Amino acid sequence: MRRKDFEVTDPQAIDEIIRACHCCRLGFADGEDCYIVPLSFGFCHEVARVLYFHSAREGRKLELARKYGRAAFEMDCGYTLHRAEAPCKYSCAVRSVMGSGSIREVLDPAEKREALRHILNHTAGPQQWRFPEGAENTVTILKLTVEAIRCKAHG
Repeated sequence: MRRKDFEVTDPQAIDEIIRACHCCRLGFADGEDCYIVPLSFGFCHEVARVLYFHSAREGRKLELARKYGRAAFEMDCGYTLHRAEAPCKYSCAVRSVMGSGSIREVLDPAEKREALRHILNHTAGPQQWRFPEGAENTVTILKLTVEAIRCKAHG
């Protein structure tokens, strides 16, 4: 990171920024092409940081996750534009997290239900989520285990 004065290294502060974000952009390299998709997500940090995403049963995101098993991510929150008298003096306040890790499809039904709880808790707020029998079979869940992470807060 070029601006070390903006870098956030405290693990709890990084987790707080992740929890404040509402959209995670998931990115894949695909040969000479790239693919990025904005997604709602769930977050868990017990042993390692884990991001969960729901997906349809088919599509490019799922194909790339299965093919490569690696993905990058970016999320940000708190964007505020700081206006100035001169155009080149404009700046912004923003908190952002980006990184990469291994990504795999969750197949175990109990793990899928737990992942769905993390997604719903993050997007809709903590509740005692109950799912109809077999509901986990209607969606595909992707689990990204974070291996590299960088975080910054500016302004």
